[in-house]
Amino acid sequence: MANSIEHRLLVMSGKGGVGKSSIAVNLAVWLARQGKQVGLLDVDIHGPSIPKLLGLEGARLQAGDDGIEPLAFDRALKAVSIGLMLNNPNEAVIWRGPMKHNLIQQFVENVCWGALDYLVVDCPPGTGDEALSTVQVLGAIDGVLIVTTPQDLAVLDVRKCVTFCKQLSLPVLGVIENMSGFVCPHCLKRTDVFAGTGAERIAADFNVPHLGSIPLDPALALACDAGKPFMDFAADSPTAQALAHAFGRMPNEPKRQIETKENHQMKIAIPLAGGRLSAHFGHCEQFALVSVDPESKIITEQVLLNPPPHEPGVLPKWLAEQGATAIIAGGMGQRAQRLFADNNIEVIVGAPAETPEELVSNYLAGALKTGENICDH
Repeated sequence: MANSIEHRLLVMSGKGGVGKSSIAVNLAVWLARQGKQVGLLDVDIHGPSIPKLLGLEGARLQAGDDGIEPLAFDRALKAVSIGLMLNNPNEAVIWRGPMKHNLIQQFVENVCWGALDYLVVDCPPGTGDEALSTVQVLGAIDGVLIVTTPQDLAVLDVRKCVTFCKQLSLPVLGVIENMSGFVCPHCLKRTDVFAGTGAERIAADFNVPHLGSIPLDPALALACDAGKPFMDFAADSPTAQALAHAFGRMPNEPKRQIETKENHQMKIAIPLAGGRLSAHFGHCEQFALVSVDPESKIITEQVLLNPPPHEPGVLPKWLAEQGATAIIAGGMGQRAQRLFADNNIEVIVGAPAETPEELVSNYLAGALKTGENICDH
């Protein structure tokens, strides 16, 4: 089995229900219509949508002599999804992280993709196991396409997704705003169903491109239910043109971000009092800065740092300068959490008063038990 994948693109969103999978499908189809050989990989283990969106329901992946054979949507587009392995579409996949990682590894390494110009990966909502495993297994990511909708509730979660990319040094190709207003097909009047300008705000705050806005279109829902990509279903419609315009603004030849230990360095800050987690990060005696190998999830180093005097805005900037990518805290006010987010530092609050080793080990294993944020000023 000789695979050759030129470019690897992730489609992500921190929020479910924003139409991310339909964007991924139409991106893959659009690339195929540009004469590219494209693979579409669905790593949403618990809610796979790609088989439905491509009209492949009922089809099954088969094992060939050299590995798993992807299903061909047409001559230029191949697809793989756990949804193409389930005998019962109502079957729930109840797996923990290691099993999901193994499956994603099989989908990348044991599938006979052949020679691809692009592999488009449809990631599940959030920044958990599947996203981390995909980045680790692919080893080199050329770019991430972020999908949001206008309203504040979506933007709140999608911002975390951009922070995820920044922390792992993944190049963000841009943000697409889906469900951006409804244009009446009869009078052509536009109505903003959801308040807000999500993509524009995210793009401005994180200095990433705003690729475009896709309107709500009843025909898009019909195409999804019919298992027909919208780029084929209504190729001349304003919505299809908006999709093509957004995709066309992405770099023609994305610059690959090669995975290195420096790029993927993970450093977790722990505020300490008496050698254990301090109840409030601003009142701590020291910070433990714990370095972690993200592949093996092994602690490689721990250093103790004396923080500068606690003043508003000082600690988030100082910890960012020390290379921190996350902070585990007992309590933290909302303003401080925003400041850490602005410095691309993930915040975990409500953690118990344990040692740094215990906290980080449990966090990496997905077993960190968090309770109420004991500080909310």
